[in-house]
Amino acid sequence: MSELRNLGKVTDYKFEYSPDFLEAIENKNIGKNYFVKLTSEEFTCVCPITHQPDFAKIIIRYIPDEKLVESKSLKLYLTSFRNTGIFHEEVVNKIANDLIKLLNPKYLEVQGIFSVRGGIAINPFVNFGRDNFESFAQKRLMDYE
Repeated sequence: MSELRNLGKVTDYKFEYSPDFLEAIENKNIGKNYFVKLTSEEFTCVCPITHQPDFAKIIIRYIPDEKLVESKSLKLYLTSFRNTGIFHEEVVNKIANDLIKLLNPKYLEVQGIFSVRGGIAINPFVNFGRDNFESFAQKRLMDYE
């Protein structure tokens, strides 16, 4: 764990996966359907086989219900993957599962755009829809490129 001191505040950074960082805040626009798009350009984790670093752009889109994810908590959460040995496909599913558990959104998708290693690009996508958004989720999944 590492500390960063900024204006008298201390922020603890964990570099092993920890969903404990995630926090939700109240959605003050309940009743409206709208997308929230969050992008992390500097996501890193470690290949569980080679132990080499993997770099990715992570894109999270969701239609909130009663809760929103607090952005600093998301940053700390994503940073917690830094030294975690995990496959690309597992990363996007873990992020999706943790956010679904935290937020219970109407719809959520997570896309990983990983840097090419070994001549192969791996760009997994996972999504979830509940209630009236199940068919929307199915269509988005089938249209994913």
